[in-house]
Amino acid sequence: MERNEQLHEEAEVALDEINKKTGRNMPQAIGTAVLLIAVILAALLINIDLFVALVVVFMVLALWELRVDFATVGLHIPVVMLWICSAITLFAAYFSPLHVVAMALCAMASIMLVAMSATAKLSFSNRLSLAVANKLSSTEAGARLESSFNHDGGEQHHSRLSHVAVSVLTVLYIPVLASCIIIPLTFHGHPVAHAIMLVFLPALSDTGGLFAGAWLGRHKLSPRISPKKSWEGLAGSILFAMAGAFAVMFFTYTPDVWAAKWWVPIVSGVLVGVTGTFGDLCASMIKRDLGIKDMGHLLKGHGGVMDRVDSILMAAPFTCILLWFTGL
Repeated sequence: MERNEQLHEEAEVALDEINKKTGRNMPQAIGTAVLLIAVILAALLINIDLFVALVVVFMVLALWELRVDFATVGLHIPVVMLWICSAITLFAAYFSPLHVVAMALCAMASIMLVAMSATAKLSFSNRLSLAVANKLSSTEAGARLESSFNHDGGEQHHSRLSHVAVSVLTVLYIPVLASCIIIPLTFHGHPVAHAIMLVFLPALSDTGGLFAGAWLGRHKLSPRISPKKSWEGLAGSILFAMAGAFAVMFFTYTPDVWAAKWWVPIVSGVLVGVTGTFGDLCASMIKRDLGIKDMGHLLKGHGGVMDRVDSILMAAPFTCILLWFTGL
C-alpha cells in the first residue's frame, strides 16, 4: 500500500512538472484533443460539406473570443457583422465556381461593411460584460501590468479609428486566412487529404514542439514574447509535421507521384513548423499586448479556440499555395 502511494505521489510530481514546462493541464489537453480529432474525422468521413460547416462554427466561436479579448481593453469589434461576413466568405469560397474570386470579393466587401459597423456607437451587453469580468478576474496581475494599455481600473477610451483598425485586422485574421483552409478542398480531387494536411499537420507540429520543448528545450526562441518556446521545440515541430506529411502522402498518392514529389513533405514540414510557430508567437504577442493569459476558455487544456487554431490559420495560406503549385 505504501509503495503504491509513493508511486502515485511520484507520478503527480512528474505530471506537475510537465504541466509547468508545457504551460497546460496535459490530461485535459489530451482529452480535448482526442475529442476534437474524433469530431473532425467524423465530419470528413460523413461529408466534406459538413467539415466546411464545422470550420465556419469554429471561426464563429473564435470571433466571439476575440470580441471578449479586445473588450478587456475597451476595444470593440462588430461581432454580428463579422459572423455574417465570415460565414458568407467561407461558404462562397467553397460553393462558388470561382472560388478564389468569390473569396476575394467577399473579403473586400467584408472589410468595408465591418469598418462601417465598427464606427457605430457601441456599448457592452450584459453577456459581454460578464465575459469580460470573468476574463479579467482569471488573469494574473503580472500579465495586466505588461500590457501596453493602461489598466488603472478605469474605463478605456479609444478613437473610432482604433475600433475600425482592430475590426479590419480581425477580418484579415479570421475569414481571409480561414478561406485558405476551404479553397484546397476544391482542387486536385483530394479534399480529405488536403483537409488533414491543413488541420492536423499544424496540430501535430504543435504536439511535436510541445514535447520536444518540454523534454529537450534549453535555448529560448523568443523569451520576451513566449518564454516556453525553444529552438528545440521548433525542431520538434518541423520533424512531427514532416512525418505527418509523409504519412498523408503515403496513404493518398500513387508510387509514381511519390517518385516525382518526394520532396513535398519535407517542404511542407518546414513550412508548417515555421509558420505554425510564428502563428503561436503572433497570438502570444496579442495576448501580451492585451494583458491576458489565454484567448478564451472553451477548450479545456488548450485555452480557447483561438489558442488552438492560431497556428492552423497562419500555416493555411502556405500549405494551400504548396498544394496548388505541386498539383497534389
